[in-house]
Amino acid sequence: MRTLITGAAGFLGSHLCDAMLSEGHSVVGIGNFSTGSLDNLRHLRSEPCFELIEGDVSRVFDCGHVDYVFHFASPASPEAYTRLGLETLQVGSSGSFNSLKIAKKYGAKYLLASTSECYGDQLEHPQKETYWGNVNPIGPRSVYDETKRFAEALTMAYRRYKHVDTRIVRIFNTYGPRLHMNDGRLISNFVRQALQEEDLTIYGTGEQSRSFCYVTDEIDGIVRLSRPNVNGPMNIGNPSEVTVLECAKLVLRLTDSPSKFRFLPGMEDDPRRRCPDISEATTLLGWRPLVSLEAGLRLSLKYFKDAMVREAAAV
Repeated sequence: MRTLITGAAGFLGSHLCDAMLSEGHSVVGIGNFSTGSLDNLRHLRSEPCFELIEGDVSRVFDCGHVDYVFHFASPASPEAYTRLGLETLQVGSSGSFNSLKIAKKYGAKYLLASTSECYGDQLEHPQKETYWGNVNPIGPRSVYDETKRFAEALTMAYRRYKHVDTRIVRIFNTYGPRLHMNDGRLISNFVRQALQEEDLTIYGTGEQSRSFCYVTDEIDGIVRLSRPNVNGPMNIGNPSEVTVLECAKLVLRLTDSPSKFRFLPGMEDDPRRRCPDISEATTLLGWRPLVSLEAGLRLSLKYFKDAMVREAAAV
């Protein structure tokens, strides 16, 4: 196949490029590098089946015939989407329209990268795909939450009215190599602070829970979802729930860091609990995550240490 991946230079987008290429497909990646990095794709510079286009998918574009469209372009960390709020809304709306039009024009299959944030500060636990969510439509996180909910509605509309073969994946907290050290996500924050022997910042009491999925598991689930006639939405995440404080303690142990904790006021609309029900993925895709949080952090530490060295050398 010839596949189009928007947000190709991002954390998940770049890993998806690798997965598609490893299966023998050619890949056209597009992105404006607002939050992605060329470093994530540097290893593909001499890959003949990979083409990179610098462009904003919020504007009309056409890369020629493709067989599959993966729409992954979007700021995804709280730091990024609050800083780039209008751009986040635009890529989730106009960018989704434009990428769906490409799929329609060329008869391509389409997969939307959505998010567990569609559930908001959920009242159902764990979260099933049938749960409609508890989202503040005007809060600081709404630029991300609501644009993803809109993108899901648009994707389903193209399936119903334009007969585009679509899929939707709801991605839960994911981590691993190529996660930007300064993007404000919980694990990258904790690891960076621990390695620099700074206090680990914990917002609120630290009793709020998260479910962390290692990147290889996440990509495996997404690739499996792209194949069968299962349109979703489908949760792809790790159902092993831990508190923020438990995660912080594990990072300190694995890094052997003398850092302490610094508690700050809780963030507005921060979900109190987050854990996916993955029974659909297990039943329909035969998928479940294999990498534990401790094992995944151990696999990630070398990347984070190397990234800090490169960052220091660039100053």
